[in-house]
Amino acid sequence: MQHPQPSPEDGAAIRVGIGGWTYAPWRGTFYPKSLPQARELEYASRQLTAIEINGTYYSTQKPATFAKWRDETPEGFLFSLKASRYATNRRELAGAKDSVDRFVHGGIAELGPKLGPIVWQFAPAKVFHPEDFEAFLELLPEQVDGLPLRHVLDVRHPSFACEEYLRLARRHRAATVFTDSEDFPSIADRTADFVYARLMRASAAFKAGYAPKALDAWAGRLRGWARGADPADLPRVGAPAAAAARPRDVYAFFINGAKERAPAAARALIQRL
Repeated sequence: MQHPQPSPEDGAAIRVGIGGWTYAPWRGTFYPKSLPQARELEYASRQLTAIEINGTYYSTQKPATFAKWRDETPEGFLFSLKASRYATNRRELAGAKDSVDRFVHGGIAELGPKLGPIVWQFAPAKVFHPEDFEAFLELLPEQVDGLPLRHVLDVRHPSFACEEYLRLARRHRAATVFTDSEDFPSIADRTADFVYARLMRASAAFKAGYAPKALDAWAGRLRGWARGADPADLPRVGAPAAAAARPRDVYAFFINGAKERAPAAARALIQRL
């Protein structure tokens, strides 16, 4: 299949993908049965427009590994990276400088133009403490080796659903993950010049993970975000921003739920876009 291009919306790009690419149940369903495992990234990156890498959350990768991922994927493809858990799973976030620096300067720049957003994921038990959280945000660099960085905050405790958090995130131009899940807060307030959604409700009852009407609805929401609008049917903490709507890049990843359906869900949504 030819590599699908991001769907443009007045200058913005909509990218749709999955979390990781190595998953045994995808072999023979998403991946052809004859495909060697060593070529799974090559194949997946030509079916989708982005992949969220989860392995970077758990362990350090070598610069050569990032370079290999870059070279195996086509022009225009993007990776988002989950940042090291050692930076976010700590009592005092203000003390995360060394962990943040090790991650940012650990080889991610080898991805070059394929480096997408960096996701800083916080534990569900991590409560919002404004001063400590702001100190953490001040540690996040704007660039690495000349590459601009886009930061995403995956906050999972209900205490983050407040205006004070939104003000901090906007001040530091960090996006807030919109999490489509019953387990974590769903915050659709835009806090950056791009949008990042993690869709976690895939069901094995549907061949594409979601009912066709649900995929139609998500296609409409992604297009709305890309135009700079706020989907009216998603939960927000505050009122929609009063600023004039501007085109925004949008990233949407099918994560968890019935994970075996994630590639089909992503491809079905790409087709709608």
